[in-house]
Amino acid sequence: MQTITSIAPDPRRQGRFLVAVDGKPRATLSVEAIDRLRLAQGKALDQPLELEIARETMVLDVFDRALDMLALTARSSKDLRQRLVRKGASPEIVDLAIERLQHAGYLDDASFARQFARSKALGSGLSRRRLVQELSRKGVSRELSSEAVDSVFEDEHIDEAENIERVARKKFRSLAKLEPRVRARRLFAFLARRGYDVDEITRVVSALDASADIDVE
Repeated sequence: MQTITSIAPDPRRQGRFLVAVDGKPRATLSVEAIDRLRLAQGKALDQPLELEIARETMVLDVFDRALDMLALTARSSKDLRQRLVRKGASPEIVDLAIERLQHAGYLDDASFARQFARSKALGSGLSRRRLVQELSRKGVSRELSSEAVDSVFEDEHIDEAENIERVARKKFRSLAKLEPRVRARRLFAFLARRGYDVDEITRVVSALDASADIDVE
């Protein structure tokens, strides 16, 4: 029967340990997995334990890949799962890795939704409706998306009427040299892409056009 001959820190991966069996590297595991499987130098490996070690190795590999992806861009659980599966990981292994990411606090759809909503509402001036749509596209449930958007608008004291006027004025200035009808059409399309109602867009565009006429006079 095979025997664990050493468990040593992985010099290339902080917090990971190399498990050698009969003097040869067999697996890279976390300290949590080592404790849970009760691995130790001198322990004999039966087939069930070998299978457990193999599975833990795969889960940890997906876990670490997911951490690298999250370090670059925050994602929802669903979006992250889809990307990992597309890269060839087993759906079962991905689900286990995601569960551990959530338990460790690295993956939180509610937090992701609030961060996204805050950034897009204050920066890009997206409407409530568009924010919920965008979050849904990113794999966040509609209920959680709505809660996050409501929370951000309340915490940041965002008034949607003021928001559309803010982004409209900024865009209007960049279109100032265009012929009035072209300018109005482009501004209307710009605000529509941000999810605002037609009536609100019409009101704001008309007001800005009127102010431009006054300035010219």
